[in-house]
Amino acid sequence: MNKAPKSLSSLLLAGLVPVAMLFQTSCLEAQTARNAKADTGAVRQPLPQEREKNRMNAWTVGLAGGLLEGAPIRLAAEMARVVDDGADLHLLPIVTRGATDNLNALLYLRGVDTAIINSDALEEYKIQVPQIQSRITYLLNLFPSELHIFVRPEITSLQDLAGKKVNFNTQGTAAAYSGPLILSRLGIDVEKTFIPHQLALEQMRKGEMSAVVFITSKPVDAFVRGRWEAGFKFLPVQYDRRFEDYYLPATLDSKEYPNLIKQGERVSTIAVPTALVSFNWPPRSNRYQRVARLVDYLFARIDRLQAPGFDPKWQSINLAATVPGLARFQAAQEWLDHKARSAQARP
Repeated sequence: MNKAPKSLSSLLLAGLVPVAMLFQTSCLEAQTARNAKADTGAVRQPLPQEREKNRMNAWTVGLAGGLLEGAPIRLAAEMARVVDDGADLHLLPIVTRGATDNLNALLYLRGVDTAIINSDALEEYKIQVPQIQSRITYLLNLFPSELHIFVRPEITSLQDLAGKKVNFNTQGTAAAYSGPLILSRLGIDVEKTFIPHQLALEQMRKGEMSAVVFITSKPVDAFVRGRWEAGFKFLPVQYDRRFEDYYLPATLDSKEYPNLIKQGERVSTIAVPTALVSFNWPPRSNRYQRVARLVDYLFARIDRLQAPGFDPKWQSINLAATVPGLARFQAAQEWLDHKARSAQARP
């Protein structure tokens, strides 16, 4: 007697389940559609201030320049003037703790796309940043900074400096970093001081300091305009395989320092290339495209920087010059290759 009603109930329930599922599915679809419509309606257009912010940031390139009183930040500021193109390119020079800190800023500081460094700054990062030379590329060899080892009369050779007091300028300068590194490669251990060179030169006159190490572009005013007793001189440094990784051969001559070098003579030394470098961004990345545009503007307008009113160092810059130990930024190499092909195609 109870079996028929039970079977009828089962049949009714079985028939209602698909209807319920269909109703639930329809409700879910309707809800999804409403949510999608609501989400679409929620997307708002950027406010004018936001659009301007995005526009300004789209093609801004951060450049770590160095100390405010140094030559690199001055060159960075001049580059920024020449390549400026409103929203299409804005080069932003950044004051840092010095040229030796610029590589650190490029590797780790947000918003820094490029930097001006001394080539031997890579040495410090070999351990903490493996393959550093594949992570950094150069855009331009800006200028060489020649090594000047200026000594008192009683010092006649590099070996005489062993154990003597030698000044390397203040911390953060090229001399403070590269000077001790170079003397270490020469196997000479000295008593290092890091005070302003003007003070150190006065101590040299009094016999309280044996030498000063300058690493900067020649000629140096202190040696051109200064009056020095007989015997004060520059020591020669021979370029050999100990310096092939980062440095270049160089000379100091009598035309540059007539009061310290006899007419027609030269003093052999080495130079530290100062280079404009970039992180090795992936070619299709936004950061790569920003730096590539900087290359186009800077290389095409280099003649403006070589005109009167800008630092004389620009006049000696060769776009094709290489930087020891680094590969060139891909877009920079492509620009030079295109320029060379165009020159060959001319009748």
